[in-house]
Amino acid sequence: MKLSNDTVSEFLKENSALSLSALEKEANLSTGLLSKVLKGERALNDSHLDKIGPVLLKYGYRETADGQEAKVIAMVNHKGGVGKTTTTANLGKALSMLGKRVLMVDMDPQGNLSQCFGIDEPTVQLYDALVNGDELPLEEIGDGLYISPSDVDLSLADVELHQRPDGYLRLRKVLEKHITNFDYILLDCPPSLGILTSNALIASDSFVLIIQPETLAIKGLNTILKTVDQIKDGLNEKLDLEGILFTLVDKRTINHQTIMNHVKESFPYFRTFETVIRNNMALSEATMLSQDIFTYAPKSNGAVDYMAVCNELTHE
Repeated sequence: MKLSNDTVSEFLKENSALSLSALEKEANLSTGLLSKVLKGERALNDSHLDKIGPVLLKYGYRETADGQEAKVIAMVNHKGGVGKTTTTANLGKALSMLGKRVLMVDMDPQGNLSQCFGIDEPTVQLYDALVNGDELPLEEIGDGLYISPSDVDLSLADVELHQRPDGYLRLRKVLEKHITNFDYILLDCPPSLGILTSNALIASDSFVLIIQPETLAIKGLNTILKTVDQIKDGLNEKLDLEGILFTLVDKRTINHQTIMNHVKESFPYFRTFETVIRNNMALSEATMLSQDIFTYAPKSNGAVDYMAVCNELTHE
């Protein structure tokens, strides 16, 4: 959005955790000016905008010219082994097959998404951008498909981001330069609700809640949704649930169908993807061989299911 008095005011309201006095000091603006702007008592002139613009960009303000902004989607669950990484990798590939430019960001210190594409020890990784302010690493792994890799070093970011006043906003700032270069940016979150997942949710337009239909896997859903509500209350008001996606589903198992029905009944106001990802050995084999499912087994159930989810996501 083009920098103006109205867009600055809107940004500050959406990011109420930011200190107005600190912003004024950094931008060399008179004390109390931004507070008056929010109250409608003052308006920012061109000189004010010239000063505040570069400062707001540091804290996640998105300013684009004519380019269409990417849709940023986080893949979320508090539990590991439910298919977040598999979904990110194969949904990213499916989108690129439809002609979309896609960036996948590995937010998990385990680096599983990076390993899915044969990147075990990245020389430059997401940690460097989040903590050190380096350029976001972009490795092209296919036609229109890119990844920002990570490894165990990203675990160090947890403590370091907590020590920064803008720690929860770092990813949004890092992605700012690239928001018009892609159609979709997919964030593969770690299996926790710590600061890395919070960064992802704050930077996202929406999130996919990935659930394995097992009793233990669905425990804690209310905790996830509570975290989302807290983020929407001041840090990212536009954050929306893209949908609940069931993975590792065995349609022959009554228990799986019962649990899926229970989730739908418990959260009737949430969208659930019509497609479920069936339990398919080819998905595991593809991951072990550092391949996406469309390259490894293009006619498998896994390939069919992920392309169907992709079509639901893009409404094509």
